[in-house]
Amino acid sequence: MSSNFLPFVSNDAIKSALASGDNDQLYDILVQPLHEELYRRGSFDFVDELSDGQQLLLTYDYLRTQVGQGGFIQFIHNGYVGLLPSMIEQLFVVGADDMARVLDDVLKVYVLNLDLLNKAKSVQEFAQLYDELKEFEVIEERYNAVKLEAIKKMLEYAAGHLEEFVKTS
Repeated sequence: MSSNFLPFVSNDAIKSALASGDNDQLYDILVQPLHEELYRRGSFDFVDELSDGQQLLLTYDYLRTQVGQGGFIQFIHNGYVGLLPSMIEQLFVVGADDMARVLDDVLKVYVLNLDLLNKAKSVQEFAQLYDELKEFEVIEERYNAVKLEAIKKMLEYAAGHLEEFVKTS
């Protein structure tokens, strides 16, 4: 799918990020304009206008932020679990198979514990989920072990398909 939103980024910025080998720099160059536009529009409907690669970067950024703050339980509790099916599919496309399998396991644990996850409404019930769903701890360890490689694969894909992510000037 092509994108209806291609931010302008200077060739120099892209070349500098690629030459530096600094994945964080390239990642920020590609994902920041997506966040800015999403916030400007104030609606997740914007995601539907993005290319598959852009969707992957943006949704993965939500994943890494949520998981970094409170694990997969927080990611699920904050309503982002619906992002996983397409994210998994796109991770396989870019060759980040290990991460795709980790997220597929998150989805499986989610489905198996749907009643418990949906029941937790209060802060106390939410906090109890961490004690009751220990299987997420193991998955988070696997996530942490493959997250750098997944980002590397996403950025390699982006570098080879820049036209899907940005307009350069």
